[in-house]
Amino acid sequence: MNENEIPEMPKDFGFGPDEEMLRDLAKKLLDQEMPIEKMRRLVAADPAATYEEGQRPGWDEALWRQCIELGWTGLAVPESEGGAGFKMVGIAALVEEVGGHALASPLLATLNATYVLREAGTQQARVGLRAIADGASASLAITNQRGAWDHARPDIVATPKDDGYVLRGSAYFVQDAFKSDLFVVQARLEQEGGGEGQGGGSILCVLRSGTSGLALSQDHIHDLTRDQATLVLDDVMVVAANVVSTHGVETLDRAWPAILTTVAADLCGSSEWQLQTTVEYAKTRKQFDRPIGFFQAVKHPLSNGMIAIDRARSLVYHAACCIDVNLESGTDAGFEGALQNARMAKSAASDAGRFMSDRSVQLHGGIGFTWECDVHLYFKRSMHNQMLYGDATHQRRALADMIIGKVSSDAG
Repeated sequence: MNENEIPEMPKDFGFGPDEEMLRDLAKKLLDQEMPIEKMRRLVAADPAATYEEGQRPGWDEALWRQCIELGWTGLAVPESEGGAGFKMVGIAALVEEVGGHALASPLLATLNATYVLREAGTQQARVGLRAIADGASASLAITNQRGAWDHARPDIVATPKDDGYVLRGSAYFVQDAFKSDLFVVQARLEQEGGGEGQGGGSILCVLRSGTSGLALSQDHIHDLTRDQATLVLDDVMVVAANVVSTHGVETLDRAWPAILTTVAADLCGSSEWQLQTTVEYAKTRKQFDRPIGFFQAVKHPLSNGMIAIDRARSLVYHAACCIDVNLESGTDAGFEGALQNARMAKSAASDAGRFMSDRSVQLHGGIGFTWECDVHLYFKRSMHNQMLYGDATHQRRALADMIIGKVSSDAG
């Protein structure tokens, strides 16, 4: 195949028996081990402790160990490094089930860190991949204080020293930081004299959670199914063996389609739960001697929600398929298309999440606004995912820049 030739897309997004089995096993496990009653006890037992005292919500570590034993942490790790080398469409199906159960775990953060290490392609990155395949959890520490999702200018600075670097500064919005064993950290290069390195480049390195000089400051967030933190580095020495990429921005760029697709899949799962739960409520709740689902003011929003979710899900699997095809072809010919489709998926999934969250609360009536109603758990997870790595408006703006830039280039 010519390296500039865009590969052909397979039928059904490449979704086959292996992917179907992974999805069905995940659903069976989570239905059994994480019913909504158990999840509520873990994460929403006491609103005062969570929001006023800053207590981190609980999570089922025993279930997480089961996920590790099933190989979920190593799904995106290549087989050569001890992982499953699973298709992205299969990972998307698994993540959709995770979102549908609002599972509190570091799975999404670990998958996103894995994509970055996989794209780094260095011997140092392979060490990190093997650790994840063996069950280590990981998270990305790449975002500056402004919350810019372009990862072009991190707040952490790397100063060369001896055969490594000294890291100073902070990374913000680190997902499930208190559950993570490893952090993939981006730092911009700085010369020993204080000026930025040539070209203003950046590096990516892997740090363990117990590294001396590394501290976590817990963020106050609404989502009860995960934690978030600011990672602070105070003169942390990183040896060359822990530097996984000396081209940080380029490596993150290549991993970005998979990161966006994963978050979008979780959004589809949480939105589907809200839709199905609200439909069931509309069948049983009666007003004027009829189920409220009889009335157009209820049935039409539910139909619109179904359409929005199906549209987003289709875009998610198409984006995942593009990523798989690129990996199989071994070329970057389809990268731009994969990124465009991933941005479309994240935009559509965010829109569906916002619409379905709003309607699920409203259509549950007065109880929908209460802490006792489970809808708020999914509402908050959806809100968090909508903003994570850029909301729908951000993705559409980035899409416009890509398309208009391409049109301008072609016209020139």
